[in-house]
Amino acid sequence: MELKLYDTLTKEKRVFTPLDPARVRMYVCGPTVYDFAHIGNARPVIVFDVLYRLLRHLYGEAHVKYVRNITDVDDKINARAAERGVPIRELTEETYKNFKEDVAALGCLPPDVEPRATEHIEEMKILIEKLVASKHAYVAEEHVLFNVPSMKDYGQLSRRPLDEMIAGARVEVAPYKRDPMDFVLWKPSKDGEPGWPSPSGIKSAGRPGWHIECSAMSWKHLGETFDIHGGGVDLVFPHHENEIAQSRCAFHTPVMANYWMHNGFLQVEGEKMSKSLGNFFTIRDLLADWPGEVLRFNMLRSHYRQPIDWTIKGLEESFSTLRSLTDLPEFETGAERIFAPVVLEALGDDLNTPKAIAELHVLYNKGEYAALGSSLRALGFNKRPESKRSVDSKKVESLIATRLDARKAKNWAESDRIREELAAMGVVLKDSKDGTTWEIAR
Repeated sequence: MELKLYDTLTKEKRVFTPLDPARVRMYVCGPTVYDFAHIGNARPVIVFDVLYRLLRHLYGEAHVKYVRNITDVDDKINARAAERGVPIRELTEETYKNFKEDVAALGCLPPDVEPRATEHIEEMKILIEKLVASKHAYVAEEHVLFNVPSMKDYGQLSRRPLDEMIAGARVEVAPYKRDPMDFVLWKPSKDGEPGWPSPSGIKSAGRPGWHIECSAMSWKHLGETFDIHGGGVDLVFPHHENEIAQSRCAFHTPVMANYWMHNGFLQVEGEKMSKSLGNFFTIRDLLADWPGEVLRFNMLRSHYRQPIDWTIKGLEESFSTLRSLTDLPEFETGAERIFAPVVLEALGDDLNTPKAIAELHVLYNKGEYAALGSSLRALGFNKRPESKRSVDSKKVESLIATRLDARKAKNWAESDRIREELAAMGVVLKDSKDGTTWEIAR
């Protein structure tokens, strides 16, 4: 089977050809562990979990290495630890544990390696020394900064005009910078912040900038050049652009990764997710009301590169659909985790999960239940979703009886009103010649 992936760097869909088929390598930017991950953070985790499963299917589990980092040194972490009055390590350990539990509930496999930034300081310092020695970085007032003009083709990934890159760089304006675009590789630590012996002859303790962390960890675990680098579209600039600059200039390579993949934005009920709008949801929040399988299915109904509108209606549809697809003995008792050819073909076209889901429906309608169950399990769906809602059964039965009386009296308005009242409680009615049955919607 031919696998095609859209490459953000070349802006085209290309046939995936690994550098070494016996050692397929993928790096994805992971969480900054200072708080519960929100549902937008779940999107790249789920998307690249599906890709990981697909690559393992194509090349063999032993021949794929998936690295997803943990950022455990960061300004947000320092601020949150100070706010809570707890040691930084305690905060990051607790948050990392919560993250692992949440993404496991979403049906995601653990990566082969989950490197922590704080455990790769030496690798970061080696890269920084290489960049300083080759004049791609310089020391100024106890900072080490990357010299952006030293890289003639900087900006190829995001392809932004220079003025937009300067405006959107989100880097500290400082008089010691040689160029407004220069960004920090290393900075001095303030009192109470984590600190390590600094590189490049700097005498005070310091800590790394964000971008150098991923360059160092990907190099350590995947090499100077590897196959796939992934993350959210919000990371294209400046994070991934700066990773490319650091890694290519340190190792003098034409590319850092052969394929750059980015998932689209997520909004909630048509609006950008924001605490001020009251539509900010963590994975943990949603898991309290919805099975993890439903959250995963709902995410995969949209193509990974397209924006996704996260809605209650969409979740309800996902719950109902997934319940139907998994309500089969072949799903409950089956053990195989193999993609049916039609599902595999859909995924091979730039991870087209909406098309793959459509093919699952085709398998269902054709009665090919063994292939359907096997494909669902291969996609990470391990059990039939069960509702997390609870209702007062006696009240439901009473309302159904009242509705039946209304129907007998041909009081259709009252009958419809009661149906809507039950629907608001999460109860779905099914009328048939044998009577009325009900079930919880989710």
